[in-house]
Amino acid sequence: MKRIISVLLFIIFSFITAYAQNSFFKFENPLAHTYSIVARDPVTGEMGVAVQSHWFSVGSVVSWAEAGVGAVATQSLVNVSFGPRGLEMLKSGMTAQEALDNLIAGDEGRDYRQLAIVDAKGNVAAYTGKKCIPDAGHIAGDNFSVQANLMINDKIWSAMNKAFRESKGLLAEKLIEALEAAQNAGGDIRGQQSASILIVRGESTGKVWEDRLIDLRVEDHSDPVNELKRLLKIHRAYEHMNNGDLAIEKNDMQLATKEYSAAEEMFPENLEMKYWHAVTLASIGKVDESLPLFKEVFDKDENLPGSNAGWRTLTPRLVPIGLLTVSEEDLNKIISLK
Repeated sequence: MKRIISVLLFIIFSFITAYAQNSFFKFENPLAHTYSIVARDPVTGEMGVAVQSHWFSVGSVVSWAEAGVGAVATQSLVNVSFGPRGLEMLKSGMTAQEALDNLIAGDEGRDYRQLAIVDAKGNVAAYTGKKCIPDAGHIAGDNFSVQANLMINDKIWSAMNKAFRESKGLLAEKLIEALEAAQNAGGDIRGQQSASILIVRGESTGKVWEDRLIDLRVEDHSDPVNELKRLLKIHRAYEHMNNGDLAIEKNDMQLATKEYSAAEEMFPENLEMKYWHAVTLASIGKVDESLPLFKEVFDKDENLPGSNAGWRTLTPRLVPIGLLTVSEEDLNKIISLK
C-alpha cells in the first residue's frame, strides 16, 4: 500500500512539475480577475484606467497609462508585460487595435487573458479570451472600454457601459461611477479587496511629475470602491491646497485664501486645510477673522491622543521665512489662544 501511495504521489508531482515548466502559465502571473474601465475624455484628452478586484494591490499590475500615448488594462491571468509593451507599441505609431493584435498574437496564454487599450486619438480595442473564467466579457465604446471576468453574473460590464455613457463631469469621477455600477450589479464573485484609478494628460508636457494627474490606490479594504471615491474627493480638495501653495509662492495671498477656503469647505474636519486658511487670512491683515480657525485647530490638535501641539509649535516658525506675515503682537495673540 505504501508503495502504491508513493508511486501515485510521484506521478502527481511529476505532472505538476511538467505543467509548471511547459504551460503558458507562470506562477508569477497575478490572478487579477476583475472589472475595469479604460477611457479617454474627448474634450480634455485625458486618459485613464480604473479597476477593482478581489486581489491585493490590483492597480500595480492591471493599470498602465502614459500622457500623450494611451491607457491599458491587462487582467484575468495577467500578462503584466502587456502594460508597458502596449504603451511602447502605441508610442511607435500603432493604433490601439494594432497594439492589441500584436500582444495577443504573441502570447501562448491568450485564451486566459483580458486586455483593453485606448490610445491618445481615442481609438479603442478590447479582447476577452475564450477561457477567461465566467462570467466574462467586454464592451468597447466611443473612447472607452469596460471589461470584467470572474463576475457573479453577466450584467456587470453592461452596467458599467451604461453608467459611463450617462455620467457627467470629469473623467476620474466618471470612471468611479462605472466601478460603482459594477459593484452595485454584483461585482466580483469572490467579493472586494482593492481598487485604483490612474489619470494622465492627453498630451505630454515632458515633465512626468506633471503628466500623471491622479494616481490613487486602495490596496486592501472591505469596501475599496467607496474608499477610492473618498480618496478622490480628498485629492480634489488638495488640488485647491496645491493651488493655494502656488499662490503663496507668487505672493498672491488673496488667491491663496480663496483656494484654501475652497479646500476647507470640502473637508471642514481636516486640520491641515483649516490651518493654512487661517495663516493666509492672518497674512493679509485679517487676524481677527483667523483667530477662531487657529483656535479650533489648536484645540482639536492638542486634544488628540499623543499630541505634541504641533500646529501651535509650527506657527512662529513660519514668520522668519515669510509664510506668515504678522506683527509680534499678532503672533503672540495667535499662539496664546486658549
